Order: sequence, then structure tokens, then C-alpha cells
Amino acid sequence: MPGRNQQLVLDALTRSDRPMGAYELLGLLRQEGLRSPLQIYRALDRLIEEGLIHRIESLSAFALCVHGECTHGRAAFAICANCGRASEVHDPALERVLRRIARRQGFRTKSATVELSGLCESCAHG
Repeated sequence: MPGRNQQLVLDALTRSDRPMGAYELLGLLRQEGLRSPLQIYRALDRLIEEGLIHRIESLSAFALCVHGECTHGRAAFAICANCGRASEVHDPALERVLRRIARRQGFRTKSATVELSGLCESCAHG
């Protein structure tokens, strides 16, 4: 069960229609008593550990894990360069390929995030 700070961050990400950065979350949650970046980063780290959110490196942002059967530390995102929305995608074939690549390298993967950048359906046809 998330603590108060984690729950505030989780709720903010749940309400958002796109990934959010730590300082954006701080600005949003300042009135709730979260006043330092360290409080936000601790909450984000804990939520990542619990598998409730993902870090999207290319955006320096965080997104709610929307897949109920999320494999720990593995996710793929289709990120719209126009509107900023990020759709979480799960594909068993992609997971198998990532495991196979890691195995060939003799690598023990802690996490894997694949990021696709382009235009979402709405922006591509808009």
C-alpha cells in the first residue's frame, strides 16, 4: 500500500493524460504539502519499485502503469512527438526478443523499456 506521498503522486499521474516530469508533479502537489524535489523523487522511486509507474527516459517523465499484468521492469511506449501522449504497449513477442537478446549477451536484465517516437493516430490524421 503506497504511503501518503506515493498516493498523491500516483493520483496525479492517474488524472494526467500524458507522462509528467518530477518538477511538474512538484508544482502540482505543492499545495498538498510536497515541497521538495527529494520528496517527489522518493515517491517516484517507490512507485517504480512497486511496479505502479514507469520512467520514460526520453521524456524524463513518469507514466502510470496501465497494464494489469505488467511484467516487472518491462514496458514499451508509443510516444507522440506532437501531443505528448504515451501509450503503454505490451507484446509477448517483444518480451521474448528482449529476453533472447539479453541471454545472448549473458546479461541479466533488471528492466527494459522500449520507446517508439512518432505521431499518434489522432495527430497523424489531424
